[in-house]
Amino acid sequence: MRSESEVLFEDTPFEIPVADRVRRLPPYMFGAINRRKYQLRVEGVDVIDLGMGNPTDPPDPLIVRKIEEALADSRNHRYSVSNGISNLRREVAKRYWKRYGVRLDPDDEVLACIGSKEGFSHMCLALMGPGDTAIVPSPSFPVHVYAVMLASGNVIALDTRDPDSFLRNVAYTCEHLMPKPRVVLVNFPHNPTATVVEQDFYVELVRLAKKYDFLVISDFAYADICFDGYVAPSFLATPGAVDVGVEFTSMSKSYSMAGWRIGYCCGNREMVRALATIKGYYDYGIFQPIQIAAIVAMRHCDAAVESITKEYERRRNVLCEGLTRLGWDITPPKAGMFVWAKIPESWQHMGSIEFAMKLLNEGGVAVSPGRGFGEDGENFLRLAIVENTQRLRQAVRQIDRCLNRAETASMPSGS
Repeated sequence: MRSESEVLFEDTPFEIPVADRVRRLPPYMFGAINRRKYQLRVEGVDVIDLGMGNPTDPPDPLIVRKIEEALADSRNHRYSVSNGISNLRREVAKRYWKRYGVRLDPDDEVLACIGSKEGFSHMCLALMGPGDTAIVPSPSFPVHVYAVMLASGNVIALDTRDPDSFLRNVAYTCEHLMPKPRVVLVNFPHNPTATVVEQDFYVELVRLAKKYDFLVISDFAYADICFDGYVAPSFLATPGAVDVGVEFTSMSKSYSMAGWRIGYCCGNREMVRALATIKGYYDYGIFQPIQIAAIVAMRHCDAAVESITKEYERRRNVLCEGLTRLGWDITPPKAGMFVWAKIPESWQHMGSIEFAMKLLNEGGVAVSPGRGFGEDGENFLRLAIVENTQRLRQAVRQIDRCLNRAETASMPSGS
């Protein structure tokens, strides 16, 4: 008999002919988890959702008022431009100069994306084809792997939890693989593990990129969500970085604008131009009121970013302290929206998928199984700190009851 998770993650065969690139994709694990969450909620279960980095906090009221104002202007309901309106691109360039001391040409080195996920996926289409290889971090955020596959490229996943070892393995791969990798993707602060780096990491990465002639894509989605005085460095702040790569940032996390779908690609002008070429064929740009509101966000809402960061830090502390009291081995993250938690040893035999399903079905707490991020994620869970502190404390209590109930039930009678 198959387990419940095997049934949930079963791939339903296509009944019509589809491209091989689609057939090669596995079932999207987090989609299956979402389906199960929905089923439980229909049954009346109050699921505490720590499974997805989906902010529950609203954007600053100033941002909301600006989009309402922009919506009232009939001119903003026409097609926009695929690379972003000029004032928005100028504001992104100003932000990079203000925060990182990086000078960008808003016309040639900045492009607006429909979220950084869309931008990265189309960048892979712009840069890669059959026979090309990309090095990606492992454990891997799914789009980092599957966007390469959809572009007909090959993936080499290198463990990124020790950044120095990652760099050594990049160099080794470039020395021994023919043809050499075309793209190296980095993602710090890292999703899912919350691994962080300092600027010297990027100095060495740029050196390797120039030595081995590969391009760099930096996924910097969690740039602003940093704790305990840590400041995440920008890849583009490294001398020579703009010669070899680009960086993707997003309004989703810092400004609680996840559903608005707006992000940016900045850096090497030829890579930006390649992405703009692809996007010119695929879309007419982001809805213009969203772009106008994003300008106001970057100009006037730094205090809101600081406030939400402090809130995430409080949530991190509540969740980490709670799980530590339960006996879990927890390293509090320095950045990001996730706690990367090792499954207690007595439960590791289940594997992360079965364990996550247990917490969901019996504890009413949704988490992401580490296996969903590749083999290097096994025996871990990713827990998003998107719920408020009260809900996080309740989640810890429900996890405790779920596991203690199971342990008690497994004890022999009379013990």
